[in-house]
Amino acid sequence: RIRVLGWVKTGREQGKGTFAFLEVNDGSCPANLQVIVDSAMANLGSLVATGASVKVEGLLVAPPVGKKQRIELRLEKVLHVGPVDPAYPIPKTQLSLEVLRDHNHIHLRPRTNMISAIIRIRDALAFATHSFFHENEFRLIHTPIITTSDCEGAGEMFRVTTMVGEAEKLEKGEKDGKKIDYAADFFGRQAFLTVSGQLQLETCACAVGDVYTFGPSFRAEHSHTSRHLAEFWMVEPEIVDADIQDVMNWAEAYVKYMSQWLIDKCCDDMELMADKGCIDRLRMVASTPFERISYTEAVKILEEAVKGGKKFDNKVEWGIDLASEHERFLTENEFQKPVIVYNYPKGIKAFYMRLNDDSKTVAAMDVLVPKVGELIGGSQREERYEVIKERILEMGLPLKPYEWYLDLRRFGTVKHSGFGLGFEQCCCLRPALTTLETLFPSQDTQEEQICN
Repeated sequence: RIRVLGWVKTGREQGKGTFAFLEVNDGSCPANLQVIVDSAMANLGSLVATGASVKVEGLLVAPPVGKKQRIELRLEKVLHVGPVDPAYPIPKTQLSLEVLRDHNHIHLRPRTNMISAIIRIRDALAFATHSFFHENEFRLIHTPIITTSDCEGAGEMFRVTTMVGEAEKLEKGEKDGKKIDYAADFFGRQAFLTVSGQLQLETCACAVGDVYTFGPSFRAEHSHTSRHLAEFWMVEPEIVDADIQDVMNWAEAYVKYMSQWLIDKCCDDMELMADKGCIDRLRMVASTPFERISYTEAVKILEEAVKGGKKFDNKVEWGIDLASEHERFLTENEFQKPVIVYNYPKGIKAFYMRLNDDSKTVAAMDVLVPKVGELIGGSQREERYEVIKERILEMGLPLKPYEWYLDLRRFGTVKHSGFGLGFEQCCCLRPALTTLETLFPSQDTQEEQICN
């Protein structure tokens, strides 16, 4: 005898209205529970409506031989019915992604099979993340969301200010030639939404050892692709006494752990969401050693492909930042498995990455996976004081906001490395990216920019 609370996926009256079958789902898994209710217990019309919520008690039994269900609930008591308006827009039939992106459905999307499966998969991957790092004795650090530091040096950050009126005046040209005096602002200087917790994470790594953070990041890039989101979550570990080889090992171990976790824990949702090819790719990622090649080797492979007739939209030459089409060619065509590319040109990477002996490249690495492209970006951090100071100046960044960061190189410096994984991209280890885009899109005209 059990109590069930859920929502009616579908219902039908039988026996000329004397009883009804309900398919009830509580969101815990993709499968529905069949409930048999007698008309003497409740108004069947309110119970069979798709979308109605029900709280019921009954006896869980095995159905008669020959039925497709393994179990069913014989209703004994109706405790609650949340009636549904006839205008309920989620039908019994499967909805297309295009229909789900309609703003009129945004608040009801989690009730669909697709989105509820995505929510469970994302939850499983988040739990797997914490499990992996705690099993390996990392400490969780909550890094600031509001910061005065620009970790990436790209300048594409959301500003946090109480001086909106002053900014509007400047835009209208009412203060030509003048700049906003942020000394009068809330923080006394310019402040931004964080693009990464890495810099603050390094302060903790240099005190308590291996650490990680898992929190929101914000990028103000004017891009309308699913690879560039205005808001997303980042997993960022920082590892002490680790060089570029060590951080590649950690990144590969983490991706394999997450992939195996999905296979072990989310089989039902994966079968609902993905074709067999996707599940096979997951198994391949979980069990196959990743290929490792230098950036220079990667460019040579791409150049040879061009000579052989392969056409890319983006030109291939040493010094470029590899585009998605280049990354996917390496993983899907050249090696047919995940690839780690390392030692990138210093001109396309951040100031904190350790300068190699050739003075042209830095000890950076990217983990590329089939059907997704770049999944992880990481590096060995520059621990030499004079070198990193010069790199900050090269990037055109002011030294003052990074004085505390430079102190880590002055006071007990230590070799350390880390990486960052965009959690939305990690979720794309399963079906196509467009599936995730249906979850919480923007409610303005820039849907692609805030699609997750």
